[in-house]
Amino acid sequence: MHRATGLFSLVFGAALATGALAADARKGETLAKRWCAACHVVAADQQVGTTQSPAFSTIARKPDFTEAMLALFLLNPHPRMPDMNLSRSEAADLAAYINTQK
Repeated sequence: MHRATGLFSLVFGAALATGALAADARKGETLAKRWCAACHVVAADQQVGTTQSPAFSTIARKPDFTEAMLALFLLNPHPRMPDMNLSRSEAADLAAYINTQK
């Protein structure tokens, strides 16, 4: 099971890195404002998020941040985040948008 997940991560990450999935940060911004703004500060003009969720600018400035790893993270449901049931392209778009928040 872990091998399949690792292989998927490698293939998906390589696809993102080479541009095989053309991520659209503008579409990612729309998704962020719809799905993420209740908990995260998703843009410089937003004043309020929650204290338990980091701002997108904080996420983007992490030293180990990559769009590919974030997109993969977004595809897996997590206890603190709702399962948004994002497609691969939506996850890539959202990760591309977050990358613009550095």
